[in-house]
Amino acid sequence: MAESTAPQPTVIKSEAEWRQQLSDFEFQVLRRAATEPPHVGEYTDTKTVGVYRCKACDAELFRSETKFDSNCGWPSFFAPKDTDTVTYHTDHLLGYARTEVRCATCDSHLGHVFSGEGYATPTDLRYCINSICMVLEPEEA
Repeated sequence: MAESTAPQPTVIKSEAEWRQQLSDFEFQVLRRAATEPPHVGEYTDTKTVGVYRCKACDAELFRSETKFDSNCGWPSFFAPKDTDTVTYHTDHLLGYARTEVRCATCDSHLGHVFSGEGYATPTDLRYCINSICMVLEPEEA
């Protein structure tokens, strides 16, 4: 996926403001692109119907109907809520190119997106997202 040419984030805070709002580990993942360990995230195996929102700014990111079991250790989705919900950036932190996914509203790191892995999804994409980056808003019955 190519780098996004989306508008600049609309939620902009100083590092001190982010540190005050987020726990130490949330700050490391959302603002410094760390990764939570596999198979420990709150939403890895959840089947709850609802909307996944950015923990940093509350923007809607993903819907439960696009979540699937990839057995990778992190929540996986085959598409964001809308095309302008996230932005894409090339990441070389592991010595090779990966596509980083960030919240378009606040520029927080969410995870990465992978393609061509053979998942039977409508997009052949796997958005591998850290649970700690999201809050699930369950759908009302």
